[in-house]
Amino acid sequence: MSQGLVYGLIGGMIIGISMVLMMQILGRIGGVSGILKNAVLVNDGNKAWRILFIIGIIVGAAIVGYFKPELVIQREGFSKILLVISGLFVGIGTSMANGCTSGHGVCGMARFSRRSIVATVTFIGTAMIVVLIQSKVAGS
Repeated sequence: MSQGLVYGLIGGMIIGISMVLMMQILGRIGGVSGILKNAVLVNDGNKAWRILFIIGIIVGAAIVGYFKPELVIQREGFSKILLVISGLFVGIGTSMANGCTSGHGVCGMARFSRRSIVATVTFIGTAMIVVLIQSKVAGS
């Protein structure tokens, strides 16, 4: 088994376990976009754990980047403004879908939620179309 596959398998198991724990301990679905949105916009007494969750994602990525820099793929030649615009579109899309790939794809699919299945198929299908168009336009 390749090292990348092993890391992916371990990472997937950690995400799955953390989502089960989040549901058991907090009674909440672990959708990252919803957690981020509510950490910024909602003041319901649950702000601390949401902020810690987001910090944990950033710190976790930094730790992996420090100890295993070969796992971090740096992409060059992308317009910063297009990256910001793309991020805004992703945020708008996750709000329209009432969740993101972590909420729908990990938690919703595990619960056999029809809405989550449709949302996840839409995410993946859209990504496939964008990659196809991008590869044709960029010629890569």
